[in-house]
Amino acid sequence: DVIFALFKDSIPPLVLIGHSMGGAIAVHTAAKGGVPNLAALFLIDVVEATALESLSHMQSFLSSRPQTFRNVEHAIEWSVRSGQMKNLQSARISMPKQIKRVESIEMDLSTPRSESPSKKPHLSSNSISEEEETNTPVKQTSLGSLQCEGHCASSRSGGIYEWRIDLMKTKPFWKGWFEGISKLFLTCAVPKVLILAGVERLDKELTVAHMQGKFQLHVLSGCGHIVHEDLPEKVADVIGGLLTRHKLAMSK
Repeated sequence: DVIFALFKDSIPPLVLIGHSMGGAIAVHTAAKGGVPNLAALFLIDVVEATALESLSHMQSFLSSRPQTFRNVEHAIEWSVRSGQMKNLQSARISMPKQIKRVESIEMDLSTPRSESPSKKPHLSSNSISEEEETNTPVKQTSLGSLQCEGHCASSRSGGIYEWRIDLMKTKPFWKGWFEGISKLFLTCAVPKVLILAGVERLDKELTVAHMQGKFQLHVLSGCGHIVHEDLPEKVADVIGGLLTRHKLAMSK
């Protein structure tokens, strides 16, 4: 309905891109024909077998995150220091959108904070959660000069911040989102690209399919699970490359 409202009877070629759980939803949407005039499908760091294997770690990961933050700067700093994100500039943009300000909250403000990677629970290298890779240096600028570009003014006037979405409420749906997505991905009759943060994430079914040339695979190093935020330029190059090859966009 949104697509028809936007474009009415003249729908241009559309590209569907999804990361992690969003990638699973993108596959289901594409396989069901939910996007008219779909021209390409991109998945970022989501593979059925490794995602299902990692679900057992999700609850402990979510429980280990801070439940509240003193201000927006604190949330940005945590996201980088914990290893959830590697790119400080990306953290400045995305973290303020993931939290919301509350005037009062009935909970202990001393909720555990996982600001030291050594205190975080061990996660599988295939985890779908925003896992840390502590050997990768933070990009763009130092935490000592942390700024959040317009999002922090209200954080100094009282109140605290909590996560905008309670991901634990989605737990009953986790398994259903990922089951069968490898087969569905391969059945989508459009150019397909899978972008991974590590080749070890690839399962047997997609390994065989890739060898048969059924989709393009790009493995990017030096990033965590949130590939598109850690390495936005490289992900943009992958997307732009396919779009120009299929004449869906023009290079400058």
